[in-house]
Amino acid sequence: MTWAPHVTVATIIERDNRFLMVYEEADGKKVYNQPAGHLDPNETLKEAAIRETLEETGWTVELTGVVGVNLYTAPSNGITYFRTTFIARPISHDPTRLLDTGIIEAVWLTYEELVARKDQLRSPMTLQIIEEYRTGRRFPLDVVG
Repeated sequence: MTWAPHVTVATIIERDNRFLMVYEEADGKKVYNQPAGHLDPNETLKEAAIRETLEETGWTVELTGVVGVNLYTAPSNGITYFRTTFIARPISHDPTRLLDTGIIEAVWLTYEELVARKDQLRSPMTLQIIEEYRTGRRFPLDVVG
């Protein structure tokens, strides 16, 4: 049997001390997460991050850096996710765009609002990576090619 982690991307977008988050239904629960998703065939990690952000929030973004690369094994299903988290700045928003299935809405939340919703986050990585971002952890885009 061959084991392979699921390759995913996420994007941190901050504006006016608020983070762009996705409020979504996942595994029968309503949770908050960064715009995130799986890498598609023949797609770069950067392309995936831009696409997923647009599909889940209606926002077009410009990637500016990388916060980190993390492994996370979800206790709910035992799947290991290999996630690259990008930093982006918002460029434009299309409020008429239909969002991906399962997305309830895209919301801008402060760090304090996220901490208050800690029990409603999709995974511990959601807050962990924002905390790493807030400490100034940044890598150039070319670390992922």
